Amino acid sequence: MKILIADDSKAMRMIVVRTLRQAGMAGHEILEAEDGAQALTMAGSESPDIILSDWNMPNMTGIELLKALRAQGSQIPFCFVTSEGSEEMRTIATSAGALGLIAKPFTAEQFEEILGAVVS
Repeated sequence: MKILIADDSKAMRMIVVRTLRQAGMAGHEILEAEDGAQALTMAGSESPDIILSDWNMPNMTGIELLKALRAQGSQIPFCFVTSEGSEEMRTIATSAGALGLIAKPFTAEQFEEILGAVVS
């Protein structure tokens, strides 16, 4: 399984990878993108099985990435991992087709709960 992590912070990408391992989701191929535009390109060329994306990134935000993917007909499972955890943001995320939104700081249990059905 390929997991694409889109976040402009290298440190946060490393934390997401560590949390995936802690949630029992190790052993998958991890791809990293520095922003939504790079993630959109990689989604086309790498065919990830799931995308975990920050909301606020330069060049293309996470919600712009999700909307662009859905406009292209892509149904790649998508989840936000972000500090934007308001109910309004959660509603916008799920309305746009996201599995959900995991707010920072997050736990391995949250990853298991939201991603467990997709990442095994």
